[in-house]
This record gives sequence, C-alpha cells and structure tokens, in this order.
Amino acid sequence: MKTIKGTWFEFKHHNIPEGKYWNPICRKFTDEQWRAKVREMHHMGMEYVVLMCSSLVYEDSAEAYFNTDIFPFPEDMVCKDPIGVLLDECDKCDMKVFVSCGFYGVWTHTYDNMTSPEVTARAFKAMDELWAQYGNHKSFYGWYFPDETCINGHFLEEFITYVNAYSAHAHKISPNAKTMIAPYGTNILVADEQYVDQLKRMDVDIVAYQDEIGVRKSTPDQTGAYYKALRAAHDAAGRSALWADMEVFEFEADVYRSALIPAAMERVEKQLEAISPYVDVVLCYQYLGMFNEPSTIAYCGHPDSVRYFEEYQAFRKKYENNED
Repeated sequence: MKTIKGTWFEFKHHNIPEGKYWNPICRKFTDEQWRAKVREMHHMGMEYVVLMCSSLVYEDSAEAYFNTDIFPFPEDMVCKDPIGVLLDECDKCDMKVFVSCGFYGVWTHTYDNMTSPEVTARAFKAMDELWAQYGNHKSFYGWYFPDETCINGHFLEEFITYVNAYSAHAHKISPNAKTMIAPYGTNILVADEQYVDQLKRMDVDIVAYQDEIGVRKSTPDQTGAYYKALRAAHDAAGRSALWADMEVFEFEADVYRSALIPAAMERVEKQLEAISPYVDVVLCYQYLGMFNEPSTIAYCGHPDSVRYFEEYQAFRKKYENNED
C-alpha cells in the first residue's frame, strides 16, 4: 500500500468557513513557524508540496504572497516573504514544490479565469516574477494550475486550451519545470477513447485527480474502479503521470459551508488501499489544519490534529517498506 508523499499547502484558505481552525492563526505565523510546518511535513514522509495560491482574489479584495505590484501584500501577515521561506526550508529538507500560478481572478470564477485575457496576462506576469525571484531554489520543482474545472464526462475544450497556454508559458521561462493540474469530477468522468484523445492533446506532466471523498461525492468502495479506469486511459494516452489528490478531511457540518476537520484514520487507510494499485504518487489535501506534530511551535487546526498526526505516523511505519 502506498503512503502519502505530498500535500497541498497555503498561506490562507480560500473558502473562509472551511479555514475556520487555521486561517486566523496562520496570518500571525513567523518565518520560523512556517519553517517548522515544512519540517513537520518532512517528518511525515512527504516529498512534494503544492502551493495552492500565490495570490488570492475575492469579489471585494485581493492579495499576493510575494513582491509584486499585481496585488498588495497582506498588511496583517507577519511573515513578509512566505513563498521564499517555504522554498528555502524545502531546499533544506530536499522537498519539491509546485508553485501556484492561478487564482489571479476571483477564485470562484473558474471559467472566467481560464478564458479571460486580463486574468491570463496577470498570471503570466506573476509567473515571470515568481521565477525571477525564486527560480534559483532547487526545491522550485514545477507549476500548479489551480483554476480547476469539473470533468463532466470529459474535459471542457476551454480547459485544455487554458492548460496548454499556461504550460507553453511555463516551458518558455522554466524549461525543466514540471506542470500539474488536480481536476475534480473523478466520479463522473468517462475514461473512453474521447478522454484518451483529450489526454494526448493536453500538455501537462501530472494529473492528480481528486478522490472527492472528503466532499462526500465518493466512497472508498467506489474510488478503486475510478482510478483503475484512469490508469488504463493514461497508459493508452502515453503521457501525463497519474497521481491522486486524496482528501484527508471531513466537514464539521454542511459541505463547503463549514470547517474542515480531520477524518477518521480508518477511512484514510481505506482510501489508500483503494487507489494504491493504480496511481504513481499519492498527495493529500491537506497537511495544514488537519495535522499537527506533537509539541509543534506552529500549532494550527482542529483539536484532533495531533491525534491524526500520531495515528498516521503509526500507520506509515507499518506500510512504508511495503509500498507497491
């Protein structure tokens, strides 16, 4: 059985109700506290970090987490170079970071963000600046395109155009950087010949499909079949590694309208068991807020997060030498 090799990461959770247990705390994190969070992930056996957003736009506000004139840096954030701190500590831990180049339009307006020339221009400017400022870090492994769309049977053609345009710009400024997407709709996609053709036409190195168990769209009894079909489709297409974006959270109450909290470890074991035979790498959504190492100097998240960390570490020790 595979174990979790990476996680999404953020400086602010985009959905305010969901981030109830960590958003206010993380704004006050010092440089050393952010570094401690990276080391915690390293201690959990993680190799990959996916930065969810390098900027975050709402209907009435916007902020960026690096030195740019695209959007202002948040005044209430104590750490003044969070992306630099993340990459520097990942350098030291020999971890690999996918840097986000999306959410340069209102984060809920996915289709508009994919198709808007104005949003694309801002995103490409951000990519240029991010690479100029941080491209010297060995941990800067690739780019993540976060403006995802639902795979309703098949990918929207507009999504393929979006991915290919962003990949082309990524190749231009950072030829060796990997590219990744993490689409949803895993439970309703159709992995047929049309889907294989779409994979062939989409220039992206890694597709990390959301297992959608945390958002209550799937169960561990179902996901094995989904990823088995995807394995066959990716093998037929001959490109794009097949990874998983496994949801390790539950909702405190209503889906999308309440706080994210740690799931039961028993459920996580079933999730891993279902998808391990078919995926190359398992990432999770997400370490921050769901897990806390005991005695951490950077505690943030639900009270059950320390228990979750300890239970997962016990599980990992059983299986990490027996992955297949």
